[in-house]
Amino acid sequence: MSICSWWCAALAVSCKMKRVDRHPYFCKYGNMESGTTKKRAERVAKYADMFSAMGTEPRLRIMQLLLSAHPEGLVVGDIQGELEIPNSTLSHHLDKLKNEGLVLVQRESTFLRYTANTEALQELLQFLYSECCTRNKALKPQDIVEFCG
Repeated sequence: MSICSWWCAALAVSCKMKRVDRHPYFCKYGNMESGTTKKRAERVAKYADMFSAMGTEPRLRIMQLLLSAHPEGLVVGDIQGELEIPNSTLSHHLDKLKNEGLVLVQRESTFLRYTANTEALQELLQFLYSECCTRNKALKPQDIVEFCG
């Protein structure tokens, strides 16, 4: 799965949740956090860690699957069955995604249910596109969320 396809899936989930309008507020109103240089550097490091966590094919496939199952999520056995990842390897990948705040986990009796953390994904998308309308205008906001309409 390409990273572009993943972003489209993440944006589609945000659109369904009514969290992204046709004119993203971070571009339209320029109200992304600015903060100090130190705070900005900390945010960049945080987002780099989040991107790094999704930087392997199995983890990106896990995110895609959890986004497709949003908002209910999936139990570990269903994820394993769908992606055919060995249990110990899957646990490692899910822990990495959980530690970076990209997935949420909830215990249900003897099962663990994982869901995509759409708030974290929205924050990551806002960071990625925060410059789209301010400095370089590399992208038009309406092109980013065009498919949400």
